[in-house]
Amino acid sequence: MHKSLVERDQSCIWHPFTAQTLAPPPLPVKRAKGTKIILEDGTEIIDAVSSWWVNIHGHGNEALAETLKQQALDLDHIIFAGFTHEPAVKLAEQLIPQLRGDLSRVFFSDNGSTANEIAIKMIIQYFYNKGIHTRKKVIAFEGAYHGDTFGALSMADRSPFSKPFEDYLFDVDFLPFPTEENWEEVRTRMETLCQTEEYCAFIFEPLVQGASGMRMYKSEWLDELMGIAHDHGTLCIADEVMTGFYRTGELFATHHLKNNTPDIITMSKALTGGIMPLSLTICTNEIYDAYLTDDVLKTFFHGHSFTGNPLACAVASKSLEMLLSEERQAQIKNIVASHKTFKSKISSTPFCKSVRQTGTILAIEYDTEKETSYFNSIKDELYKYFLSENVLLRPLGNVVYINTTYTITQVELEKVYNVIENVFTNGISKIQSNEMSLT
Repeated sequence: MHKSLVERDQSCIWHPFTAQTLAPPPLPVKRAKGTKIILEDGTEIIDAVSSWWVNIHGHGNEALAETLKQQALDLDHIIFAGFTHEPAVKLAEQLIPQLRGDLSRVFFSDNGSTANEIAIKMIIQYFYNKGIHTRKKVIAFEGAYHGDTFGALSMADRSPFSKPFEDYLFDVDFLPFPTEENWEEVRTRMETLCQTEEYCAFIFEPLVQGASGMRMYKSEWLDELMGIAHDHGTLCIADEVMTGFYRTGELFATHHLKNNTPDIITMSKALTGGIMPLSLTICTNEIYDAYLTDDVLKTFFHGHSFTGNPLACAVASKSLEMLLSEERQAQIKNIVASHKTFKSKISSTPFCKSVRQTGTILAIEYDTEKETSYFNSIKDELYKYFLSENVLLRPLGNVVYINTTYTITQVELEKVYNVIENVFTNGISKIQSNEMSLT
């Protein structure tokens, strides 16, 4: 008997962030082009979350595909210890001039979590190599998310995600997420912590916390907190895995800052335009210099089988060129302006609790008269409704957000706005009742 793709999937696949007994069967995808995901039955779905925030040039981009093909024919992969190649060097040479401060040494890995894992290991060993053994603690924000490997998970907010592993995570001091109401408290807390000179690192998602609900805060606040850290010798890690590559309106979110630059910046997701796994951890010369020693035991003993993969590097290089083009910059500006207009419109709808925007990211809280939370059950109802309208939006609890490809057309963007406006105007319960009466 012939089995469908979904039946075959369910006999052997374990999907991420999925309650195995509660989730509906996955949707079978045949192909994707532009902003559209095309299912086996021909249904076309607008990818309004750019497939977990990675796809910025549209699915099936021919320029990226051609780059990948040519690189595969020239050099597919080579061990990166003791060897080098043009795609890796070219990508580093392209990126470094775009960064601010003294960020100048590029370390390659394969995803955002490992990029952050590498960052904290670099800093811990930086102090170790310098003979400073008192700086062992880390500062992060409440609500933080930096990945799912153990080091990254330790630096993330303690939540049901991390509860089974609590006994294995290292201690981190968490600052309250900064708001207008608590800013003075947050600043004072940072001063108090840093004065002890026990901290090696302050890690943060600049301006926007993604997984905790697209929570946004002022660049001026981050600038001041980084200044406090630097004044007391604590190094700063900017986790730009989600916020990088113009998601916040600048190439990197930390470019909004006026006075401080990070000591390490991590990036992934949109780095390759969303078609190849690749991440970078870029540090200052000061950090790198601590490893310039003839003592082999002070080597940074870290690497991955696919470190510096030529295919991913070549695609990332081409993606950056496309991203900086006049055409793509105009598209980004259009999305920012369109979101601003829609933000004003949606804010007055009955079920809008709050709405916020930073660059191309727009987030709207659906008012359930309960606390905003990732585990708010309304997300399943909203997700199902949006899919029924052929729009992919994955609410973070009761927070509906748009974080789309930059090549989305205005017609497609208006379709996304319309389905969101419908649910925030009429409420999901009324929509469901109407659907039931129709059937």
